[in-house]
Amino acid sequence: MKIVKNKDFKTYAYISLAIAGFLFMFFLLPDTFSTSAKLMTSIITFGIILWSLEPIPIGLTGLIILLLMLVFNIADSSVIFSGFASPATYLIVAGMMLATAVNDTSLIKRMTYMILKKWGSSAKGLLGSVIIIQQIQSFFIPSTAVRTALVVPVSTMIISTVGAKPGSNFRKMIMLGVAFGGVISGSAVMTAAIGNILTVEILNRFAGVSITYFQWFFYTFPLWFILIPAIWILLLKVFPLPKEQQYFPKIEEQMQIKLEELGTVNRQEIICMIILFFIVVLWLTEPVHGMHPSIPALIGVVLMTLPKIGIADWESVIKINYNTILLLSVTLSMGYTFVDSGAADTISDYLSVPSFMELIQNPLLAVFIVILMAQLFHKMISNVSTAVVVLVPIIISVAQNAGVDPLAIGFATGLTCVFGFMFVVESMSNLLVHSTGMIEQRDFLKPGLYATIITIIATIVVAATWWRWIGLI
Repeated sequence: MKIVKNKDFKTYAYISLAIAGFLFMFFLLPDTFSTSAKLMTSIITFGIILWSLEPIPIGLTGLIILLLMLVFNIADSSVIFSGFASPATYLIVAGMMLATAVNDTSLIKRMTYMILKKWGSSAKGLLGSVIIIQQIQSFFIPSTAVRTALVVPVSTMIISTVGAKPGSNFRKMIMLGVAFGGVISGSAVMTAAIGNILTVEILNRFAGVSITYFQWFFYTFPLWFILIPAIWILLLKVFPLPKEQQYFPKIEEQMQIKLEELGTVNRQEIICMIILFFIVVLWLTEPVHGMHPSIPALIGVVLMTLPKIGIADWESVIKINYNTILLLSVTLSMGYTFVDSGAADTISDYLSVPSFMELIQNPLLAVFIVILMAQLFHKMISNVSTAVVVLVPIIISVAQNAGVDPLAIGFATGLTCVFGFMFVVESMSNLLVHSTGMIEQRDFLKPGLYATIITIIATIVVAATWWRWIGLI
């Protein structure tokens, strides 16, 4: 009874804090903000508090925010509802359905067991495997949470097999490898993270800039190639292992048993591979056929669930997380309404002081500034989607005020919001790994800080070289 009462108290306390945040922001903002802009900024503050503390489900918070925007008449209802009609929403829905369908086959398990059988007999190989597996999955599974959720059980099995004790460096290294591997798996592939999809959508809507699936990969793959070995080396250095924990022949034996249990590659797996390959080809050839990435994803869902041809049952595929759909749709609507209400422009006017305008005339310096802003903002509000839909429109508006191309700094802002290493709440990968109970928040801090610094430096290096060479900045 006492536990229930404490939980109820926390729930009401957090909701009260969110309401207080709304009122504080509304009455604190100066008169340069219109009433609509004040209300919209206050609603965002309210939402950030609820999404960060989660006293109620994130989908319910999304519905409350939607209702507040409608009741206060912040913008035309067509703008407020537009997030639900966005192609980005359908891309995420299709992505989750594809992930469910793929998971109905043994394809991902087989791939995981094969990689671990080949490289899993050493600690270095194990760590590299749990990182690399998620990078491969990112091309076919458009959900960070699903990718990490598929690797977590295998990782816990490995820890159990080698007998790693609670609090041991091996346990921390492997579990953080899963978490950080999940984070960076969302960087190179446009469809691999919600933040990427939102960034592309916002740049298209407010800056008139279109980024294709191939362009996103073309811009980001050098950074991705730097971060994979960098995170691997970082975790090996932060969590040194004694000699007796360097080699594990049992893992190879265990994976061989698992592969034998799966048997030979079956018809479902072959069809699944063909459909996934077809979808990726359509994504890569977007400049040729002009189809939005959501269309190939939806085609894939149809092919995977058609009777006789498909590999998954429709009833199981539609059992997707509607909390995520509501979160994405409402945050998109929130971003559109944030701009339509004038709040984004008003905030950008405050940032558009002569000294700041002069600084961002230098493209490389501008990228550095927005990377720092995005990292700090993401750490303050935790939710990636909210960070993107609030910060990217402001950065676009500032760039337009300064007369500079918004593409590079808007892109860098959205990309940086994907990288969350220090705190559990910064990414779904961190949350899923933390939920196993095998590591604690304090285990994220030191390696997370180093990973954040590495990411910032690596992004600046890529911007100064690759982005400059290809004309992005």
